[in-house]
Amino acid sequence: VQLQASGGGLVQAGGSLRLSCTASERTFGNYNMAWFRQAPGKEREFLAAVSWSGGYTYSADSVKGRFTISRDNAKSTMYLQMDSLKPEDTAVYYCAAGSGPHYDHSSPRWYRYWGQGTLVTVSS
Repeated sequence: VQLQASGGGLVQAGGSLRLSCTASERTFGNYNMAWFRQAPGKEREFLAAVSWSGGYTYSADSVKGRFTISRDNAKSTMYLQMDSLKPEDTAVYYCAAGSGPHYDHSSPRWYRYWGQGTLVTVSS
């Protein structure tokens, strides 16, 4: 499956952005999905995940209460609503998809498919 992330940009601290991740296949609903980010010089960081049905979501403590993950299987699209953005949220944001056993929602290694990334820059 091919993933296309979009919605990044420049925003002031305290502002909001909504990222989208659109899949190329109608089998999108078969995959568990997630958002990660990577800042310069840092490792890829888990942000949030959503199960294939949308029934389960998981969020990292660093973004809990500020970022909300959701999906619309009819549109083959996943979203990340980001509120109360901080300069330290500046990074390239990636969406990921995976399926199969031994589900580990926060591990990048579990996800097989990745989008190209979209840059989010938060100014102070």
